Amino acid sequence: MLNLFKKKPENLPDFWKDYEAKFQEKLPEEIAETRFVVFDTETTGFDIKKDRMLSIGAVGIENKSINIADGFEEYILQETFNPKTVKIHGIIQNERIETLSEEEAVKAFLKYIGNSVLVAHHAGFDVGMINEALSRMGLPRLKNKVLDTVNLYRGTRIISNLINREKSYSLDEIAETYNIDTKDRHTAAGDAFITALAFLTILGKLNTDRKLNLKKLFRI
Repeated sequence: MLNLFKKKPENLPDFWKDYEAKFQEKLPEEIAETRFVVFDTETTGFDIKKDRMLSIGAVGIENKSINIADGFEEYILQETFNPKTVKIHGIIQNERIETLSEEEAVKAFLKYIGNSVLVAHHAGFDVGMINEALSRMGLPRLKNKVLDTVNLYRGTRIISNLINREKSYSLDEIAETYNIDTKDRHTAAGDAFITALAFLTILGKLNTDRKLNLKKLFRI
């Protein structure tokens, strides 16, 4: 639906203009030279329109390595509360943790990601939650290129009649396949780190001929 309250280009805030300016820089061709940001959101539910983000977690990958120092984690002030999802993410209303407003958290996330390639598991949902928040702020959608570890993982599977390549693999299934510890599941930062480990493992399996570059990665 068209957002009638979107700001005109000349009225966009400076932080958005700074974000957009990053995309004047061309992405590298080689994966090793590319900064990826693997991210996850914890939310009050799974309705992109009605539910809200509770936290955003992310970690940077450069030179095919996770940079622990290049991390991001923000908790968001709860204006919508769904007690049914607390058992999943463990974030309760009025919990004594430092929080930002949704707008402040999204602004910080945009500054953090720049023009990096975003990576997420079931990326459409997490990107959709960020885009809905941007829409509420009267801003355009994310400009970053996005990779989904579900699609990439399918690309590693042997094509045969015994494998359903349309299956929507869960993060737990992939983590179990690759023996990745899941003790920090269902926190945004924890899920981002697990997804980052899965992403790097997937890259290794896809790059069997050592000719995989960024352009080919987006075609998988």
